[in-house]
Order: sequence, then C-alpha cells, then structure tokens
Amino acid sequence: QVQLVESGGGLVQAGDSLDISCAASGLNFGARAMGWFRQVPGKEREFVAGISRGGQSTYVADSVKGRFTITRDNAKNTTHLHMKMLKPEDTAVYYCARGNDTYVYTSLARYHYWGQGTQVTVSS
Repeated sequence: QVQLVESGGGLVQAGDSLDISCAASGLNFGARAMGWFRQVPGKEREFVAGISRGGQSTYVADSVKGRFTITRDNAKNTTHLHMKMLKPEDTAVYYCARGNDTYVYTSLARYHYWGQGTQVTVSS
C-alpha cells in the first residue's frame, strides 16, 4: 500500500522559516520525481516545487522562487520543502505527491499518489 505522510506544518510568523517533510512507503521512491503542491479553500491546488528522481533537477514556482527549496533523500524515502521568508499568502495546506515521470512537471495530472496534507499558517 502506497503511503505519503507529510509532517512539520504549523503556525509561524511572517519572515520565519519552516521545513516540512514527506515520508513515503510502499513504492520505489527513487524511481520517480516528487512534488509539493498547496491549496487554500476555494482555490485550485497549485504547484510549489518539484525534484527529479535523482535530485539533480529541481523546479520551483515563481511565487516561491528564492524562498523555498526542495530536497530529497532516496535512502530514507523522504522529501523536504525548506521554506524561508514566509509570507501570509503562503498559508495553505501543503501536499506532497509522487510523479508519474522521472522529471518534474507542474501539472497535477502528472502526479499519481498524494499525501493527506499538512497545514502551514503564516501570521502577519
């Protein structure tokens, strides 16, 4: 059974840093790209960051460029989103997802397995 479990979310203040993690099980973790998405109520889920299967290639959305970094540890079946200079508009539920491909795509349709999400709230 495939499981993706996010952790590390919480309430922080604007300007703070926060790392969130995703632990995967039940799949060949290193075989596919991984991605992070976020969603706020009433809006579509949006791509935040992605990393290729070996970790050599990463891509982040323009809205978080220079502030968010994605990493992965294939030996531990984990991926992490390192967030700094957080803004209130970063408040959302953050989801990790396992891609269908080896390289990063930004479309939700290119991701098959999803975690349950972790809430990140940034106060002003």
